[in-house]
Amino acid sequence: MTKSHPLLRFLSWLVLSIVAGTGIVSLGIYLMLAPGLPDTAELRDVELQTPLRVFTADGRLISEFGEKRRTPITYEETPRQFINALLASEDDSFFEHFGIDIKGLARAVVELIRTGRKKSGGSTITMQVAKNYYLSSEKTFTRKFTEILLALKIEQSLSKEEILELYINKIYLGKRAYGIEAAAQVYYGQSIRELNLAQLAMIAGLPQAPSAANPINSPDRAIDRRNYVLARMRTLDMITEEEFEEAASAPVTARYHGAVSEVNAPYVAEMVRRDMIDRYGDGAYTDGYNVYTTLSSVRQEAANRALQSGLLKYDQDHGYRKPKPSSKPVTLTVSDSPLLAEWLNKADPAYDTDWPASYEQWHKQLNALDDMGLISPAVVSRVREDGIWYFTGNGEHWLPFAAMTWAKPYINVNVIGAEPQSPADVVSAGDRIWLEDTPDGLRLAQLPEVEGALVSLRPDDGAVQALVGGFAYAGNQFNRAIQADRQPGSSFKPFIYSSALANGFTPASIINDAPVVFEDSSLENTWRPENHNGKFNGPTRLRRALYRSQNLVSIRILKQVGPHKAVDYIVPFGFPRHKLNTDLSLALGASAVTPMELATGYCVLANGGYAVNPYLISRIEDDEHQLLFEANPAVVCRDCENAPQQESADNLSQAEQQLTEENLLTDASTPDGAAGINAAPRVMDKRVHFLMVSMLRDVVRLGTGQRALALKRRDIAGKTGTTNDQKDAWFSGFSPDLVTTVWVGFDQPVTLGRWAYGSNTALPIWVDYMETALKDVPERPFEQPEGIVSVRIDPETGLLAAPGQEDAMFEYFREENVPKQTVKVPVAGDSSNGFGGEEDVIPEQLF
Repeated sequence: MTKSHPLLRFLSWLVLSIVAGTGIVSLGIYLMLAPGLPDTAELRDVELQTPLRVFTADGRLISEFGEKRRTPITYEETPRQFINALLASEDDSFFEHFGIDIKGLARAVVELIRTGRKKSGGSTITMQVAKNYYLSSEKTFTRKFTEILLALKIEQSLSKEEILELYINKIYLGKRAYGIEAAAQVYYGQSIRELNLAQLAMIAGLPQAPSAANPINSPDRAIDRRNYVLARMRTLDMITEEEFEEAASAPVTARYHGAVSEVNAPYVAEMVRRDMIDRYGDGAYTDGYNVYTTLSSVRQEAANRALQSGLLKYDQDHGYRKPKPSSKPVTLTVSDSPLLAEWLNKADPAYDTDWPASYEQWHKQLNALDDMGLISPAVVSRVREDGIWYFTGNGEHWLPFAAMTWAKPYINVNVIGAEPQSPADVVSAGDRIWLEDTPDGLRLAQLPEVEGALVSLRPDDGAVQALVGGFAYAGNQFNRAIQADRQPGSSFKPFIYSSALANGFTPASIINDAPVVFEDSSLENTWRPENHNGKFNGPTRLRRALYRSQNLVSIRILKQVGPHKAVDYIVPFGFPRHKLNTDLSLALGASAVTPMELATGYCVLANGGYAVNPYLISRIEDDEHQLLFEANPAVVCRDCENAPQQESADNLSQAEQQLTEENLLTDASTPDGAAGINAAPRVMDKRVHFLMVSMLRDVVRLGTGQRALALKRRDIAGKTGTTNDQKDAWFSGFSPDLVTTVWVGFDQPVTLGRWAYGSNTALPIWVDYMETALKDVPERPFEQPEGIVSVRIDPETGLLAAPGQEDAMFEYFREENVPKQTVKVPVAGDSSNGFGGEEDVIPEQLF
């Protein structure tokens, strides 16, 4: 029997001791860590952090909020070629091992012993899932052991496909993209299912260095990493040689694609964001809520375009303000940029060899500017006799002088200078300018100093159809549609006239349009109100006074009704009581309200006399599209026999609520989406309503709103408004299907100019918008209720017309308010006062 060598026995015992010691240490670590391991089965129900998304009513994306961009995708939806690329890059034995790679771990241990540093962790995809979902990123042996134990436990609880699905949706891939679908959208603007092999390999190579080696930050490093992934795929026979060669030689096509907004409605998006934070706290950004608003994408885009076009026109009509230089001119010679010189020779062989600008500096400045809608920034690179060359970031372009001739210099709001004779009269090299895209091509523009707002509501339930709070959200986030309290001027008169009609006045009532003086100890000066043209018209019918917007008539009828009584009547239309003056200034629209509040009041005029509350959020869904909230607004129900009545000041609690941003979003809704009809209360007698609408139709037919005739519709009514010194210009108008209010003014109230009125400043914007908003919407006449009759009257006295009177006209009345007297037409030698007996009522339409 041969005795073993003592050295061999020692080595054998040493190895056995090491193995046993390692086993004992591992068992001890397991016994210490195992009780604290989480239940990995919960990973099946894990909720990934996904952003808040806001949509229009027709499902188009408005905006996305949240630090992490993520769009979860299932294993079955993932391209097989991407799975292969990922496994080749990260864990080619994934489907064979049991959660840990023994060889990889051994290699990592050897490296650690040999170099004293950990260069490769030997982590499998399962171990990375354990780390990403449960552990921190700290590098300690305890965390590594925990990661191994969790990986083993995950493998026992989940299938390989489930583990991969967790990994591809959680992994960070740079540029705020979490998960492969988000990365595909960020880098290529497409779904992962639409990418080619080179693009899939690019994304598969990102987990190792998502920030430092992505194709946007470092294209060269990204190509090296992509080609490594492709080489691994070729080595593992996952792709052919031809596929490898084609993909490895493909250029980088990645560029940053931000969250794709399909509809530009930033003011609306911010309103929704604030509401969601109030509802769900910070979880609103990460829990994947989908908010569907009431917005019409077509109407919203029309509102954006109309408001910007109108403000640009006003601004250009008042002259061009010299732009500030973009930067100090820097000489860039041909030798500095041979490629640029070659391009310039092709574009304009006569260019100067030295042109005053810094290409890179301009490029950075222009890229830093936010989107401004219809206008885009540029820098003047060279000024010629017949035009200018301008730089936009993708080279130089030509703008002819004909696109600049409007730019007469601004002197003050009422005065502009002479027409420019050459481009040099307008701009200089190095100036940063703005260009407007018009149907006739690009033309010089400027960023307006004037501001505006547009609110459009569905009158039957108050649903917001379009909302624009200013020229550009990027320039100023102040939402004038709901935050700017401004005097509405004459656009408030319909509510004064409605209160008068409800208190016995008729459209034919005669009011003296004559000078009036009010002395009040509370006023610094005696109040002498005037009409906008400074003229007085004497005795005037109510209808005529409204369409001619005669201020003194409004004051006299309010005085007769009584300011307190009028306020009680008007508050239920949707105006906060505390905002309404209880004095005669109310007649001239001196009580400041927001465009949203004014539009809400006009809904009553449009829908037949019912009070509705505006609302913006239609429904809220979770990340699995389960309904969490659905609006249940008060809706006009004309056939409801027991519709609530609210025609007096006895029950004003609902209407007296201030239309703040918060209750705009929430008060019109109930969290449980209650069944049945939530009938809107009637706040205006149907006959009074009909009379008021007929008078407002005349504002469009005969008065200050005649520009609205361009719509060629018979179901349009509305009222202009202009405040003292032309500081505010308004138009509020409606059809039975849509109410829209437009306001124009400066944020710090100053005059818009002596020729600026609601009729030529706000109304053109309204018409531009409504032309699109009402396209394909059939005309719908305002229904004449029972108890309304039309009779022939004398236009001067408002009395019944004499038989055969040639200048007689028809007027509407409530049956009980028909005049009792007939005008007596004077004849030669007749000294009577012209008043006579009664005439039969003639029931027929006015138009």
